[in-house]
Amino acid sequence: MLTQSTTEKLYNQDFCLWIETTVQQLELKQFETIDWENLIEEIKDLSGSQKRALESLLSRLLEHLLKIGYWKSEYQHNYNHWKGEIRAFRKQIKKLLKVSPSLRPYLEDIFEECYQDAREIVADLTALSLDTFPMSPIASLEQVLDENWLPKTCTGL
Repeated sequence: MLTQSTTEKLYNQDFCLWIETTVQQLELKQFETIDWENLIEEIKDLSGSQKRALESLLSRLLEHLLKIGYWKSEYQHNYNHWKGEIRAFRKQIKKLLKVSPSLRPYLEDIFEECYQDAREIVADLTALSLDTFPMSPIASLEQVLDENWLPKTCTGL
């Protein structure tokens, strides 16, 4: 039989096995052998992981919206690729919000910061001036997530 000390060591030696062992201990209600400290830390990290994923997806979505709207020299060559990436990021964000609706306020909180990050990244990638991109977000969060919305500037090219 495993002891709490043994499962604590297992955490550092084989994370996957530690998870499987911890799940089995929980299912069997062997609470005295559970590595509670690491289990609590891992549960806390799950929320942070979802937040980091959401932030990354939103930033990438905004980057592609800026590319499709402002990178005129690459527009014709990359339009379909960018449009596909935009759709994929939107779907991934919606799926994440579906399983964790409580993340919606977090998405709203990080929207402006993600937009500013996207501006800087796209300016670096495209060699366009940062001033090419508006200081304020090019759309509301709702529009950015709307599967039928694309920046107006891309339609006028």
